[in-house]
Amino acid sequence: MWITQPDDQSARGLPAARLACDALLFDLDGVLVDSTACVEESWRAWATRHGLDADTVMGVAHGRRAVDTLRDVAPELDPAAELTALTAHEAHATEGLCAMPGARELLGSLPRGRWAVVTSGARAVAEHRLRHAGLPVPPVMICAEDVMHGKPDPEGYLAAAAQLGLDPMNCVVVEDAPPGIEAAHAAGMRAIAVATTFPPAALIAADAVIRALSGLVVRVDGGPDAERLDLELRTIAPSA
Repeated sequence: MWITQPDDQSARGLPAARLACDALLFDLDGVLVDSTACVEESWRAWATRHGLDADTVMGVAHGRRAVDTLRDVAPELDPAAELTALTAHEAHATEGLCAMPGARELLGSLPRGRWAVVTSGARAVAEHRLRHAGLPVPPVMICAEDVMHGKPDPEGYLAAAAQLGLDPMNCVVVEDAPPGIEAAHAAGMRAIAVATTFPPAALIAADAVIRALSGLVVRVDGGPDAERLDLELRTIAPSA
């Protein structure tokens, strides 16, 4: 249950929201790592190579598995071959790749086994991006090849909760894209949206919207082995 109250500590007068949960499940790109330049370069080069409109491709690529984007924008191509080429490129690309502000501090505040990554990207790409950004690779990470159905299907988030041994309803998702928010809700989870890739107005379906991970503070209730996480958020209005 969200409890909204005046935020005396916020210089901008933004409301604070609190929530208790068992674990945080993070999307990767746009949430923990800034891979915008890598993603844009890869997809735009691919679109140009195949004579497709790059803006149209980018409009459906964020937050989804590459194979699903390929099937939507170029059904005439062999998705397996195209995916192999895209993955090989992105597993080494480093242009502009870095940790999102607040990511390192936030992950460092979480007990082991109380967080996971659920990404639409391939495992080789996800591990490369986390390591290059100086972030830990979690024991539980659900990637594109681990699921039959990508976001907005809830399969990835449900698989992460199962591997953590937790009730999905007690997990909170941190996302930056509408398909991920939809997947979280379909899994019975709350969703916190970070307005990094999309404007707040596009994230209105989320339970709360924050500008950056620095707007999310986690306190462990009862010590490092406690089962509950106390979340405090500096929220923004969807129209902000």
